[in-house]
Amino acid sequence: MYPNLISRMTAVVVILAILVASCGGTATQATTSSKLAVGIVLPTKEEARWLQDEARFRDALTAAGYDVEILFSQGSSAKEKENVESLIAKGNKVLIICPQEGTAAAAAVEEARRAGIKVISYDRLITNSDAVDYYVTFDSLAVGKAQAQYLVGKASGTANPLYLYAGATSDSNAFLYFEGAWGVLQPKIADGTLVIKNSSEAVALQGRSTLSREEMSRIMGQITTNWDVNTAKTLAQANLAAVSAADKGNVFLLAPNDGTARAIADTFAADQQVTAYVVTGQDAEKASIQYILDGKQSMTVLKDVRTLVADAIEASVAYLEGRTPPQTSTYHNGKIEVPARPSAVISVDRTNVKQVVIDSGYWPASDFTGLP
Repeated sequence: MYPNLISRMTAVVVILAILVASCGGTATQATTSSKLAVGIVLPTKEEARWLQDEARFRDALTAAGYDVEILFSQGSSAKEKENVESLIAKGNKVLIICPQEGTAAAAAVEEARRAGIKVISYDRLITNSDAVDYYVTFDSLAVGKAQAQYLVGKASGTANPLYLYAGATSDSNAFLYFEGAWGVLQPKIADGTLVIKNSSEAVALQGRSTLSREEMSRIMGQITTNWDVNTAKTLAQANLAAVSAADKGNVFLLAPNDGTARAIADTFAADQQVTAYVVTGQDAEKASIQYILDGKQSMTVLKDVRTLVADAIEASVAYLEGRTPPQTSTYHNGKIEVPARPSAVISVDRTNVKQVVIDSGYWPASDFTGLP
């Protein structure tokens, strides 16, 4: 059913075997040697999404008997740079890094480049640097489009209240998610199907089908959750306090990811003047899959981390063997066009959650109640 994923995952075993060989032999040799083939730096342990990535990397690499070093930056660009320097000191050959903040990461990867290390930007694009060799990512525009299409598909009549929320303005992906969503939502805003209730900047620009980066920045400055559940909750509470009962009722909520979706949904559900809501998400976190089964979250966007991990490993092996990873697209990071092969995403709600999330093996059925 998912040939792209199946073909990539089938290749992982072969890829990992090559990776071990590229490191000079056994797992023990790789980890005790002064030369580290692949090092991974992820943003934080405080978000479930990155723990998913860590687990998928460890599962895939352990299956081949190889330990890769995975470090967390804990929300600090300074710590991120320390992590990169630690990997450089160990003779790292390929760096897989998801930047805490795209521009701030440039100094760290430029240091890695000077040490002869190949740099793979993982999930988030490192910006304003020519020291990025490859970008492993999902189609971020498609994520925003899928979220918006779900909202639009559930909206009927006119004057449906729409509340917009976005990720961190320091995250280049957050802009792509919002850009994708805006392109789908804007025609329905323009024809009166949806009415924006929580952003004066968005209202001022609602006649524009496409927005510049600066225009998106103005809107996102008012609706950012900073990828933080407490910030999302506080913002949602403030939005509800600022509007009348007429602006509530059956509402439509563009939430940027699963953690913020649950916080925003819980906040709107607690308001007695909100009679129903449709809320988006992304990442297919376990807690949100259960929320979907319980009717508390409407949808999520599955970005199958197994695919992203497989792509990152495949690119690493290509560099270790002196080859070039496969490319289908490029992303401009402010200095260069970075080669990439973006992976597809899947919209998930209660109608297909079992097929897409459980039957595909992404999460086990035993972790949930109320499966259809």
